Amino acid sequence: MKLMSILNLFSKKRCAMPVLETERLILRRFKKEDLDDFYEYSRNPNVGPNAGWKPHASRQESKEILKYFIENPSIWAIVDKDTQKVIGSIGLHDDRKRDYENAKMLGYVLAEPYWGRGLMTEAAKKMIEYAFEELKIDLLSVYHYPHNKRSQRVIEKCGFHYEGLLRRASTIYNGKVYDDMCYSLTREEYYREIKKDNNYY
Repeated sequence: MKLMSILNLFSKKRCAMPVLETERLILRRFKKEDLDDFYEYSRNPNVGPNAGWKPHASRQESKEILKYFIENPSIWAIVDKDTQKVIGSIGLHDDRKRDYENAKMLGYVLAEPYWGRGLMTEAAKKMIEYAFEELKIDLLSVYHYPHNKRSQRVIEKCGFHYEGLLRRASTIYNGKVYDDMCYSLTREEYYREIKKDNNYY
C-alpha cells in the first residue's frame, strides 16, 4: 500500500471516532488542552499501579503519552459534564491474550476523587453498547488484578462473565507479577442478557 493511502486510511480512522454521552459523562477524543487534568490523575500513586502502569513522574512524561492518546482512535477521555474536567480514560484495545480479530479488550482508569460514585460503571456500560452495536464485535474481554476489588465491582455490574484466573499473567512496570482475573461478554450474551434488561442503565 502506498504511503498516501496509508495516511488517508489513518486520517479516516481518526475522523470516525465518535463522541459518546451518558447522563453525567462525555466520552471523547483526547486533546492537547487536557494535559493538566491528565497529569493530575496520572501522577497519583493510587491510580496507575492498579492498571499496571507507573505513575507519571512529570508533566513532560504525561505530555508525551497524551500525544499517543490523541492519535489513538481507541482511547477516549472521560469528561465530567458538570465541570468539563477530564477525570479518566476508557478504551477498546486489541486483546493480546486472544488470537481473534473481532474481539476487543476493555480498559479504563478513573481519577481517585471520583471513585465510588458509579461513574466508571456508567462509562463502561456506554462503551460496551458502542462496541457491540456500532463496531459489531463478537466478544469483549476485560481483566483485573486480584487485589483490585473496585475494578471487579465495575466488571460485575456491567454483566461480564467470569472465565477464570490466569496465573502469573502480567508483569507490571516495577517487575511484580500478578495473576489476571479474566472476564468476557459475547455478542449473543449482550443482546440476550443486557439489551433486554430494563434496569441495566
